[in-house]
Amino acid sequence: MEIAENTALVVVDVQKGFEEEFWGQRNNPAAEGNIAALIDLWQETGRPVVFVRHDSPAGSRSPLRVGHVGNEFKEFVEERRGKGNGPELLVTKSVNSAFYGEPSLDVWLKGEGIAQIVFVGIQTNMCNETTARMGGNLGYDVVFALDAMHTFGLEGPFGWSATAEELTRATAVSLHGGGFARVVSTEDVLKGAAAR
Repeated sequence: MEIAENTALVVVDVQKGFEEEFWGQRNNPAAEGNIAALIDLWQETGRPVVFVRHDSPAGSRSPLRVGHVGNEFKEFVEERRGKGNGPELLVTKSVNSAFYGEPSLDVWLKGEGIAQIVFVGIQTNMCNETTARMGGNLGYDVVFALDAMHTFGLEGPFGWSATAEELTRATAVSLHGGGFARVVSTEDVLKGAAAR
């Protein structure tokens, strides 16, 4: 895998609120360690890093609501912000896609001449998948580091439900098979970035 010298790492919604019981059973306990490893390499090599934060409305019940401790980034992310040698951006949003956040992710990426983006963060099948699909539609070379993210099980219509792992697989198949993104491992990305 080839990871360009100006490829952006987009770290989506790695916030304390996702540690609350509100969400249910999660998968992939290795996600945080993989996210940290990717941020570290990006910062060491001067590549651009985008931190995305979900700001739910202050009056909502969401653990990600503004003014609640859950809105804050997890410690391992917060302690890395501002420590890199390359460009860094904070995007805040209130919907699933980081392309609908402030400031405009698309405008910033184009302004920096960035054509390739690597996604990591929370949740795999929600904000990560939505943003990756939009990135693919906008013409970016989207890389989806599946083991550097996690999600939670969901109840759906008709009495259907899916575990976090089932949703992860469905996302991976939809994105990769549908041509929206290349779904890869953290190791694939680390090797590709270190080879440059």
